[in-house]
Amino acid sequence: QVQLVESGGGLVLAGGSLRLSCAASGSIFSIDEMGWYRQTPGKQRELVATITGRGTTRYADSAKGRFTISRDNAANTMYLQMNTLKPEDTAVYYCHADGLHRRPGLPRFVIWGQGTQVTVSS
Repeated sequence: QVQLVESGGGLVLAGGSLRLSCAASGSIFSIDEMGWYRQTPGKQRELVATITGRGTTRYADSAKGRFTISRDNAANTMYLQMNTLKPEDTAVYYCHADGLHRRPGLPRFVIWGQGTQVTVSS
């Protein structure tokens, strides 16, 4: 029953910024690690950044220094602030999360959002 919904994508000029949001909803007890991944047609989905429930972050080399991942645990929401965007950042960005349902007996959830398109033009 847990769902992730991404928002904030769009078309921007190179050098611009976007802030992506990922809102989790449903019968959630807790969310542990969350992350942003991106995929371009013809390429495999790749990790952009991850963040643990305690705030430990990891970034792909391509994202370091330009992107910032954060989360608001009270709101079950994760963000990706993207600055100094480049055309090569163009992709569908997907939210990923794992955690526990409120309902006892269910296994941990491992889910993906539907994706949000980011297009950076030169």
